[in-house]
Amino acid sequence: MEVQVQPRPRRPRPQVVSLTERAAERVKEIIARGDKPYLRVGVKNGGCAGQEYVLDYADAADPLDEVVSDKGVQILIEPKAVLFLIGTEIDYEISRLSSKFVFRNPNETDACGCGESVTIIPAKVDED
Repeated sequence: MEVQVQPRPRRPRPQVVSLTERAAERVKEIIARGDKPYLRVGVKNGGCAGQEYVLDYADAADPLDEVVSDKGVQILIEPKAVLFLIGTEIDYEISRLSSKFVFRNPNETDACGCGESVTIIPAKVDED
């Protein structure tokens, strides 16, 4: 007797990060002025708090990159950064002395005094 197994439908995956309107507009400006079509977001070890957010240009998505589409732009998330960035909102702030992308990350547990590095714990993934 042959048993047929129906694949279980997958639930939709949550979007790793979201962009504010200001961040999306800034990404559009950066891409329009640059020579590469994507912005890649990642996390690397470094700084006094242990980790730093990294933004870089990319020609194309790597096979394991997470592609996030939000507010008319696409950004790439490095695969090793996904669990550190789940639930993060990326904003763009302009002050009298600087302009920068700001990461509002619920997985951050600490940040250094200068604001250049953070401590992030990986998000817990629910197994259903």
